[in-house]
Amino acid sequence: MIHWPVASAPHLATWAIAAIATAAVIVRPGKLPEAVWAVGGALALLTGGLLSLPAALQAVVDGADVILFLTGMMLLAELARREGLFDTLASWAVRHAEGSARRLFGLVFAIGVVVTVFLSNDATAVVLTPAVYVVAKKAGAKPLPYLFACAFIANAASFVLPISNPANLVVFGDHMPPLATWLRAFALPSIAAVAMTWAVLAWTFRGELAKRVETVSRVPALSGAARLAAVGIGGVVLAMLAASALGFSLGAPTLIATLMAAGAVQATRREAPWALLEHVSWSVLVLVAGLFVLVAGVGQTGLIVALTEGLHVAARAAPRATAWGAGALVAFAANLMNNLPAGLVAGTAVNSGPMPDAVRSAVAIGIDLGPNLSVTGSLATILWLLALRREGERVTAWQFLRVGMLAMPLALVAALACL
Repeated sequence: MIHWPVASAPHLATWAIAAIATAAVIVRPGKLPEAVWAVGGALALLTGGLLSLPAALQAVVDGADVILFLTGMMLLAELARREGLFDTLASWAVRHAEGSARRLFGLVFAIGVVVTVFLSNDATAVVLTPAVYVVAKKAGAKPLPYLFACAFIANAASFVLPISNPANLVVFGDHMPPLATWLRAFALPSIAAVAMTWAVLAWTFRGELAKRVETVSRVPALSGAARLAAVGIGGVVLAMLAASALGFSLGAPTLIATLMAAGAVQATRREAPWALLEHVSWSVLVLVAGLFVLVAGVGQTGLIVALTEGLHVAARAAPRATAWGAGALVAFAANLMNNLPAGLVAGTAVNSGPMPDAVRSAVAIGIDLGPNLSVTGSLATILWLLALRREGERVTAWQFLRVGMLAMPLALVAALACL
């Protein structure tokens, strides 16, 4: 029997604050930073007596691994951007496209897969996108197909490895599978999702990709610091994979390895780290902390417990059908409330007691892949939009939805069928 919480005044107030704050994070009224609304909602819960300060602090502590991981990955992505690694990759793609827009699209897509898998989806959406935009313009190509490739692959490839999306840490928490177990569960679904996403995008933009593009005579050479940065990034990836293989939490190893890599590059440059640090979006960490507090407030009302009970009842009765249903439900829910809070709620539910592996894996796929439906689905997509606006390129929510309402469901079905 499922024990749904009583809709008391404190419970209603908590749900309302969490809903309004989450919606404001997505819509950004007044163009204020997303973190302002998440922290505002958290403070409203505290000042209204709806959540105690110790409970709020505990929520942030529980999210420390995600925050440490995000810190390391943002620093690593900024290091790669500053040293021109993404510009070089994008120029390499144009050089080897040999005038073919379709080949250029395939190369950009492949680079996006690699960056997402090893540097996380945020790096693809935020750092690779501007580099791709610049080289697409230089090649005389319409940039939209290549920009959409960056956005969609940032989500479609984000469950290849545990390190490919911070949402993976949110969903699994302390129950993160070791690397070998993860690969057995997600290798085929990842291949299916990536292949289906490529097929839909290639078909959608088939007109633009049938044209010729210009080529470049050479790829910019990397400086000594840039080559050292590339080696350092490789070392960080190996450290993360080793931590995952040994079943360790990913946050601390990621941050420590990144600081070592960045320190080596800064020492070579003989520069203070301030120029590197000032370009990192530190407000993202505040946003994540605020979302953890909001979900803790909702959890105190008993709503997450009720959802957990319902999921467990369904999983015992029909595990396979529950996996399909849970994956689809969280995929669409991510677009209503963003995949980070949706992942927090879903992660709490699937990790509260025994749960079939297929159900837990389906939830992770839904949280990672669901944001390919709309621009509100993930922080990475929102940041992708902001990156485009800085370049003077406009993509409307409807443009994204027209592609997403075909790409996301087909890729989701393909991935879930491979579990």
